[in-house]
Amino acid sequence: MTPGAVLPPFVTPDAPLPTWFGVGGGADLLARPQTEDDLRTCLAIDDDLVVLGDGANLLVDDGGVGGLVVELDAPAFGAVDWPETGAPDAIVTVGAGVNLPRLINEATRRGLGGLEVLVGIPASVGGAVVMNAGGAFGAIADTVLRVHAIDRAGREQVFDRSRIEFGYRASGLRHLIVTRVELLLRKDDPARVRERLMECMAYKKRTQPLGDDSAGCVFKNPTLEADLTDIGVQGERVSAGLLLDRAGCKGMRVGGAEVSGLHANFFTTDKGARARDVIDLIAQARRRVLDAFGVRLEREVVIWTRHREAWRESQRRPAPPPARPRSRAAALGLGFSPRLNLCPALA
Repeated sequence: MTPGAVLPPFVTPDAPLPTWFGVGGGADLLARPQTEDDLRTCLAIDDDLVVLGDGANLLVDDGGVGGLVVELDAPAFGAVDWPETGAPDAIVTVGAGVNLPRLINEATRRGLGGLEVLVGIPASVGGAVVMNAGGAFGAIADTVLRVHAIDRAGREQVFDRSRIEFGYRASGLRHLIVTRVELLLRKDDPARVRERLMECMAYKKRTQPLGDDSAGCVFKNPTLEADLTDIGVQGERVSAGLLLDRAGCKGMRVGGAEVSGLHANFFTTDKGARARDVIDLIAQARRRVLDAFGVRLEREVVIWTRHREAWRESQRRPAPPPARPRSRAAALGLGFSPRLNLCPALA
């Protein structure tokens, strides 16, 4: 953006970025476009902009993030078009900014199955599709019929499911800005859908540190390049949490960040923690797994820095006070424990 240029009214400078870790800096520029034309204006300001979803799998550097951050929280990106009663197909059109847990609750109430297996995954729908959010019981790709997006040149794009390269925590859509999604759900008895939802919820309550500040699973589950005794065989996708546990990572601590003693792929933060504590802990845990098993873990948590892709200590600004964590209970729209985040399958 040209120095001295007047910002559009929907762009705020030096804005905080709340994340579920509850640490880290803010954005030089935060935009909340009200329309798709506003979104195109954002691209004219910075065609390398990044999109903020729910902040659930995001860690922002203490020095903040440069460039433009966009949050699609306006009504134009928050509409849900439910199928009419008696419609032959249960196709739901959902804005990218819609809160996934609330969508799951409403779909369950209406007896529309398919999303209940994602219960407790905190995300916007757009963010969930881009990362192919999922867990032990399924992924959002299982329900996607069509994706509408805007490319970096401001052109509208539409992708049928057959053209989307969904994979484990991937979609091939990161270069686009998703604006809405068409989901194909399954008509069912609301009681049965809710029963499945409750089964998924019970699993997480048994296996994950639901009461702590965390971003859920830090690392993706790796595919083994060689057999590992008592862990898995070559070509098998295994639990990153298991590898971290076997490498002795549970209880590791850097500053105010700690590897959970309940689930080693959950890293938690205490009051006073900094983003750098988490970043250093991630590096140490990854190194310990590499040394123990020869496996290179890939982050599932996204880290935004001033240079977006690389941590550069010399470029850091003074660290601002940590951002307040989002209210989990409100964010998830559930009457259960406020810390709910389903890890990938096998975790």
